[in-house]
Amino acid sequence: MAPANPSHPAPAAERNAQQTAEFVRDGMWRNDRASRALGMQVTAIGPGTATLTMTVREDMLNGHDICHGGLMTTLCDSAFAFACNAYNELTVASGFAIDITAPARLGDVLTAHCTEQSKAGRTGVYDVELSNQRGERLALFRGRSYTVRGKPAVAG
Repeated sequence: MAPANPSHPAPAAERNAQQTAEFVRDGMWRNDRASRALGMQVTAIGPGTATLTMTVREDMLNGHDICHGGLMTTLCDSAFAFACNAYNELTVASGFAIDITAPARLGDVLTAHCTEQSKAGRTGVYDVELSNQRGERLALFRGRSYTVRGKPAVAG
């Protein structure tokens, strides 16, 4: 999905939390070459939450004919990045852990839904549930974030 890209977004002081999240989504998406190259789509965004999808392609399969675990992790990491930056404060990952509970296969449509669990000071904790088009859970991801004070995720 190419997010909406208004030519004249509202000034930062006039944006509500949802508008800020959408503004950040649009700005981050323009620069996120990795997520775009993997065919990801941002299907939902809000303060501290994001949902991304990705269809498993032939070139994403490993030697066992299942989706490479690193690519499943990348989808989760991208959802985490959009969620924790949605407040328009530059936020980076300080670490994450993932448990893959089932394989993804060719043609599966993967959905990574990220929700903020805690945000205090400069640190945050975010959980991502990865599922397929049948609603089967494939992985659980927990990301830890660190916010850089005084720098916006997206200028403007």
